[in-house]
Amino acid sequence: MGGDGIETKVVVGYVLAGGGSTRFGRDKALVEIGGTPMLLRMRELLGDITKDVHVIAAPQKYAALGITGIGDRWEGQGPLAGIITALQTTEETGSGAEWNLIVGCDMPFLTREWLTHLAARAQASGAEVVSPQSPQGLEPLCACWRTSAVRQLQNAFDGGVRKITEAMKRLRMEVVDEADWKRFDTTGRLFWNMNTAADYDEAKRILEAQRA
Repeated sequence: MGGDGIETKVVVGYVLAGGGSTRFGRDKALVEIGGTPMLLRMRELLGDITKDVHVIAAPQKYAALGITGIGDRWEGQGPLAGIITALQTTEETGSGAEWNLIVGCDMPFLTREWLTHLAARAQASGAEVVSPQSPQGLEPLCACWRTSAVRQLQNAFDGGVRKITEAMKRLRMEVVDEADWKRFDTTGRLFWNMNTAADYDEAKRILEAQRA
């Protein structure tokens, strides 16, 4: 049993790092904050909470960071494909993990406290996906997915669905609303992601100021 009521053996962590970072102009997973590449920051964050942490990316893409990725089985088809790949991986490894905490690699303000709460919330849920909802809408790249949901997601994907929030409609979903997650987010940045180089510069400035 991990801290905060989490049974860590039933949760596997995944960082999605297979995107092209086209708007950003370079690989978001490699940009550094506090001297640490974002991909390693996210992996370390999930490592505090989950049984194992895997990276969905081309196997040798991040070899320089000491990471062997798990190749996206539908590369170039968007993050839904990465989520399905993650759930299939958990199912196939026979770990018995019931839940998967899956995050993007470009969310610098996620915290251990919030992710711990999210994982605990999932384990108490009868849903197939537990996702926060911010003023911008559902946040599926910071959500917990039940391993057994993979077939429904695969069916949606095979039917042409590529938008994660559209595929989520096929699942039993529990929404974590602002009243619940706001206590973990005093600044309104919890789900903020770095889409552009300017976003990265802003995140770096804020986080470095916090450490000063």
